[in-house]
Amino acid sequence: MSIVIKSQKAILSKLGITALNPMQEEAKLAIASCNEVILLSPTGTGKTLAFLLPLINELDKNCDEIQTVVIVPSRELAIQIEQVMREMGTGFKVNAVYGGRSGSKDRIDIKHRPAVLIGTPGRVADHLRREAFYAGDIKTLVLDEFDKSLEVGFENEMSEILNLLPQVTKKILTSATQGVEIPEFVGLSNPITIDYLGDERTQLQIKNVISPTKDKLDTLVNLIAHIGNQNGIIFCNFKDSIQRVSDYLSDHNISHGTFYGGMEQTERERALIKFRNGTHQLLLATDLAARGIDVPELKFIIHYHLPIKSEEFTHRNGRTARMNSNGVAYVLKYEKEDVPEFIGALPTEELSTSKPPKPSDWSTLFISGGRKDKISKGDIAGLFFKQGNITREDLGVIELKNDCAFVAVKTVTIKGLLPNVNNVRLKKKKVRVSII
Repeated sequence: MSIVIKSQKAILSKLGITALNPMQEEAKLAIASCNEVILLSPTGTGKTLAFLLPLINELDKNCDEIQTVVIVPSRELAIQIEQVMREMGTGFKVNAVYGGRSGSKDRIDIKHRPAVLIGTPGRVADHLRREAFYAGDIKTLVLDEFDKSLEVGFENEMSEILNLLPQVTKKILTSATQGVEIPEFVGLSNPITIDYLGDERTQLQIKNVISPTKDKLDTLVNLIAHIGNQNGIIFCNFKDSIQRVSDYLSDHNISHGTFYGGMEQTERERALIKFRNGTHQLLLATDLAARGIDVPELKFIIHYHLPIKSEEFTHRNGRTARMNSNGVAYVLKYEKEDVPEFIGALPTEELSTSKPPKPSDWSTLFISGGRKDKISKGDIAGLFFKQGNITREDLGVIELKNDCAFVAVKTVTIKGLLPNVNNVRLKKKKVRVSII
């Protein structure tokens, strides 16, 4: 496929963005002119676009090998960056590799070399170790959310990756956390630091919610009722706690999704899809959701468990009040519980007596065909309008993947819709449509 180099204006237009923010403009200039850049900026300020735009300009369209590697701490962040680059429509191939997905899938994807490879430390190190691709043309290395990737546990893989990429001449490190020590093996000599962490973010309010009992489940239900129908994440410290909290919310007819490290990758992805499209307004999660996931604008987050470290407090709070919008972080604490110093004194929110929010009007359908079957979002919308006989108001967000798609529809339409669209031909493929 021939690569058409798009202008920044064309890329931003395709993404629905009118202009870059000051951090993105400064980062773009620095990355274009310097070989070592550390970019520090709060969660949700657009760091992915800030490093992708200048790096895409440097890709050689005549090179058939991988030129840039982006290392990320989680699968979700790998998938998110891959999606952003695809939506930019640059013409350059991009692939994400990560644990929890079969190595054979990786090998099929990278047989036709992407220009940009995104991956988690363990999986990228494994491919380099096996010499799964030629590494001599990889000149740029990005360590996104590097404070997480350089933590103990990832250090061996990170050190190995740096050793196996001797041709790298440009290194970009990004983080939403201040004061992280960068190990010597990263090999930075004289980096430029762009620091936007000191920006005042007055849109974020942080409030205490006091539980009269040590078991905070009743207070959590009252808080959710007090907040009403809004998008938010409830953070727990341990995945074992999530099942208990989830069961309690279900007993009180509070619709929600769950997201934590012990889930199968498919289930994690589907939980985020249902959260993005409004099937669930609440997501019950561990700190895995505190960074690097693509979720809608959040009105609030709840610290059901107090965070153990100040960094996690920062990252959790960073999921709301993003990009100049408002948000509230609620710290749910037992009245006799001591809060860590990094949380400090907070105003207390008095809860009103309210009924729990109503379940969402939306449900999510799975379609067994995707991008590789030449199916577009327009094709899916057309099928649902013409054969499904639903209106535009009944059709929600469509997420198109390589081999499948997910569609939000009004729950009341499903009974009449499914018989008309299941097992019918879409483009050249007969597709199954089912509820997830």
